Parts: sequence; structure tokens; C-alpha cells
Amino acid sequence: MPERPYHAPKGGLPPQTRLLTGRAVFTEAYAVIPGGCLSDIVASLLPFWEGARFWVLARPMSGFAETFSQYLAEIAPGGGSDRPETEPGAQAVLFVLEGEMRLYLGGKAHDLAPGGYAYIPPGSDWRLRNMGEAPLRFHWFRKRYVPVEGLDAPSPVVLNEREIAPVEMPDTGGVWATTRFVDPDDLRHDMHVTIVTFQPGGVIPFEETHVMEHGLYVLEGKAVYRLNRDWVEVEAGDFMWLRAFCPQACYAGGPGPFRYLLYKDVNRHMPLALGPCA
Repeated sequence: MPERPYHAPKGGLPPQTRLLTGRAVFTEAYAVIPGGCLSDIVASLLPFWEGARFWVLARPMSGFAETFSQYLAEIAPGGGSDRPETEPGAQAVLFVLEGEMRLYLGGKAHDLAPGGYAYIPPGSDWRLRNMGEAPLRFHWFRKRYVPVEGLDAPSPVVLNEREIAPVEMPDTGGVWATTRFVDPDDLRHDMHVTIVTFQPGGVIPFEETHVMEHGLYVLEGKAVYRLNRDWVEVEAGDFMWLRAFCPQACYAGGPGPFRYLLYKDVNRHMPLALGPCA
């Protein structure tokens, strides 16, 4: 399979001559963070990381998306962390956009190139380094694992998307396909990160309205995306953040494929708040 492009931010700061009106929006149901918003002045630093900065694309917020956080990380050559996660019970997914990552997970070293995926179970001993001569850029998804009595925690997974055949969605003629890194029937997992691909002209043919929260990062191409009441143009480098039940659909614009990295929470009961006794 040929290598695919993955859009990654380069930071910097727009010139003083640029108009301020852009495409960024935050509503009660969704948010859009265009790639151009990921400038130097909105990057974050984190404890126990060296030569690293992070753009926080999503974080739990009361009344909005509440299950996950998503970072876009940039690590300088030689940089990384021997203590990347400080919150007990957190699981992670890493997806490499650019550069060379060496991931140490469970006592084993794994080298990840662009397209590389790693699922890191809760409680894992892991660390990573940029082993190349150029910046390493990757997505880092974090979610507190929800254990279920009688189900073990998932095992580690390290793959590259080039090793996986996309699954065509039924009755679409191949214009809509999903690359799945873990078995969707494996109920040990309480989150999925996949790659969704639309060929030019492909559509989600109805307004999906469902309980899963979403983070969508556009890896390649452009489309018009339906978000709640609005049609929004998006392109490579843009991020969309959807709360549960936000209506959604899309139309891939071409001239090439439209592809995005998708997070969703899955396979768990909805927690019920305890109300007053009758």
C-alpha cells in the first residue's frame, strides 16, 4: 500500500496583516478548530516531557463532550518522556502523523512510522522518544478506562494502517470505508479510534444522531460536514468535536479522498445519576 499523506501542524504565528475572521466556532453541540488555529501561542507544555509541546484539541467539559481528551503532540529530535501519563486508570491511543517514534511498552520497544497506531491499556508502563532527525508529530487520545466485572482490560496493540484492509460500508460501492485497528466486537474496549475514508462524492447518507461522542481530525482532503443545524467546510488539518447526539453527515468534495481520524466511546452502559428517593 502506498504511503498516504497525513496533515500535521507546523506552529508559527500568522502575520499582523491577516484578517481575524476565520472558521473557528464553538456551539452548544459541536466545535470546529481549523488547522490555522494551532499556532505557537496556543500550545501547552506538560510535566515530565522534554522537547515537547502539545495542542489540546479536546478535554472533558461539563455539559459538552465528557469522555476523552485529545492532544496533537510535537516532539523535537531526542525529546520524549519516561513518565508520559500521570493519571491512574488512563488508557491511550497514539497515531503518528510525521517522524519516527520509539515506543517502549510493557518492556518491549516498538518503532512507529507515519500511520503507526498504538493502543496502551490502563496501568501500562510506557515511554517514548523521537528517534529521528526531524520533529515527531502524533495524536494522543486519553480516556479513563471503564472496567466491567467479568471482562479483562484490553491487551496492547501496535499496528500501522498500511497493514489493515479498510472495511467497506454496506451498499456504498466502496466510496465509504473504515480502517479499524481493533475488533469492534471486542467488548473489552470502551473506545475506538479508526480512520474513515470517503472517495470524492461519497456521503454519509443520513444525519447520524447517536450517543457516541466524537473527535474528528481531518488527515487528508476536504468536505462539507453537517454539524447539528449547520453545513461547515472542513479540510486537512481541521478538528471537529461533537457532543453526544449531535446530528452529523458529510459530503466529500474531492478532488482526492477525504480521510479523518475518528474517536468514539463505545461498549458501556450509560452511568445513571442517583436521584432522590420517591
